[in-house]
Amino acid sequence: MPTRILAAVGDADAIRSVTTLLSQLPDAEPVAPVVDSTQLIDTLARLAAESVDELPEVVVVHERIGPVPALELIREVALRFPAVGVILVTSDAGPGLFQAAMDSGARGLVALPLSYEELANRVQAVAQWSVGVRRHLGHGGDVFTGVGGTVVTVSGAKGGVGATVTAVQLALASQASGRSTALVDMDLQTGDVASYLDVQFRRSVVDLAGITDISPRVLADAVFRHDTGVALLLAPGEGERGEEVTDRAARQIVSALRSRYETVVIDCGAQMSGAGAAAVEMADIALLVTTPDVIAVRGAKRTARMWDRLQIRKAEETTIVVNRHTRATEIQPQLIRKITATPVAAGVVPANFKELQGVVDAGRLHELDSRSTVKQALWGLAGELGLVNPPESDRRSGGRLRGDRGSVTFRRRKDGGG
Repeated sequence: MPTRILAAVGDADAIRSVTTLLSQLPDAEPVAPVVDSTQLIDTLARLAAESVDELPEVVVVHERIGPVPALELIREVALRFPAVGVILVTSDAGPGLFQAAMDSGARGLVALPLSYEELANRVQAVAQWSVGVRRHLGHGGDVFTGVGGTVVTVSGAKGGVGATVTAVQLALASQASGRSTALVDMDLQTGDVASYLDVQFRRSVVDLAGITDISPRVLADAVFRHDTGVALLLAPGEGERGEEVTDRAARQIVSALRSRYETVVIDCGAQMSGAGAAAVEMADIALLVTTPDVIAVRGAKRTARMWDRLQIRKAEETTIVVNRHTRATEIQPQLIRKITATPVAAGVVPANFKELQGVVDAGRLHELDSRSTVKQALWGLAGELGLVNPPESDRRSGGRLRGDRGSVTFRRRKDGGG
């Protein structure tokens, strides 16, 4: 049986060198190389959606791949596609890098300049390992092999626009439809998801920050299972500890959550930290919540442009959610779209704080009345975003989700941060 090998190389000269040598290996079936981390993850996700058997047995990652650093990319591949064996090609074959590569999930390391014999031996060993893993999976092994859950970040154009309420209700809607859902409070200094849901829990996202290999057991110990079924990963009680969650740690945490939950909703707050930026960069859907007033809309425009300048997120890949909307306001969604040059979700959230005040003051946002227009709008938004499973009757008839207005096309990014 031929060994399918996918090379991820960002340099044109290196691509020629690597692919030429791979094509000479016995029983090798090199596939078209990819040139960056985004293309690699997208390619693997597309193949995994068909079947684990469609995935290449071996992925060769060159040290100069980008924009995500090679070791972080290897960790992402190992977490999301554990049946794929990864080999790192590097000019530094010392014991320090070897250990770091193994910790990230690589199955081998090959030194530059490439040696035919070394590469052949390593590819053969990794291919055999991959075949063994797939044989195990075929007998019911409990290893995640799908394309990964949908990651949604919710950020505020400024403080107090309703980002946390939006994030909580999106997570509740997703969980209620039958999807396994995690809600993460990545507003590390001032996050208060716990207060909205009447939760007291000693663990937080900080407990995962220093862990290089977040296993399912470690993840389970850090999350709190709410009465609604939503898994909560909370912000630290001491805001200064939020600095411990670096952008690298955030990438690892988001990758681990994505591999275990169908929906991951992340409340990033209004202040952009390195961890929040990493989450937005990795997200399949990035929401930016604003209210229809001049100050907030200016904040939304400023944030969208900043993300674009810093290459965190393109403006066209960000979606604005209009909260506290009324028909009487002068600033309507179409104007917001024009001012910010950013897509706006079809579903707007009405201004009706009286519906929210009681449950917010009691810390019982999950008990918001189903007749609430705010809840109906936010759960409709969840449908528009594709975060809820359709009712059984709709699945049989092929109908659209309730609340799916379908006017915005959401670009799903499965790039691990590229």
